[in-house]
Amino acid sequence: MGYHWTWSVFLQPANARETYLDWLFAGMWTTIQMGCLGWVIAFVLGSLLGVMRTVPHRFIAGVATAYVEIIRNIPLIVQLFIWYYLVPKMLPDAWREWLFAQKPATSAFVTATVGLGVFTAARVCEQVRAGIQSLPTGLRNAALSMGFTLPQAYRFVLLPVSYRLIIPPMTSEMLSIFKNSSIASTVGVLELFARARQLNDYTARGYESFIAVISCYLIINAMVMLIMGLIERYARLPGMIGSK
Repeated sequence: MGYHWTWSVFLQPANARETYLDWLFAGMWTTIQMGCLGWVIAFVLGSLLGVMRTVPHRFIAGVATAYVEIIRNIPLIVQLFIWYYLVPKMLPDAWREWLFAQKPATSAFVTATVGLGVFTAARVCEQVRAGIQSLPTGLRNAALSMGFTLPQAYRFVLLPVSYRLIIPPMTSEMLSIFKNSSIASTVGVLELFARARQLNDYTARGYESFIAVISCYLIINAMVMLIMGLIERYARLPGMIGSK
């Protein structure tokens, strides 16, 4: 027996104010917000850790290495549960009171976004470390010989060059953060995957619901690839790896 496709189901009212299509767009917007905010956390923290892993100081490098090994070897879903259930209880009083004063959906979004960013930071750290270590040793020595301090050498010489070299692998990490956001549904965040299950439960149109959600993920990832491709083309260094 053939399946009867009913795409008009998304135009049907889900409640007095919204249609099922509104639910789908709301989930897509939540995924975009979570991915972008999580990426900011991952990029800043991962860059700091990547620098720490390459400095000539055993203790500082060891701290960053320990972070990476611990975070990478704990499943993301476990980390999200830790951030949702345990970490808020250990926050300073003012932060904890603010978080608990929010709506459950807001507190779940905040904790899941932070957890997602912290998890991805370990992967970004390795990309930044690889980018810095791929540069000629003479580049750092030249910066220091010109009177730069080590922090200045990283800020003005090493990081600007290494970032341009690692745009392709960073694009993969950015795509991953949007896809990994689907795990946030386990702590109550109504992102795309949670909306897919919700649509299926309310409409009993599983094929339409999940195909629509898959299409939303493809749109998000296509936009990320387009933006990162433009950045890569603009930031490409002539004569370096991947340049034309």
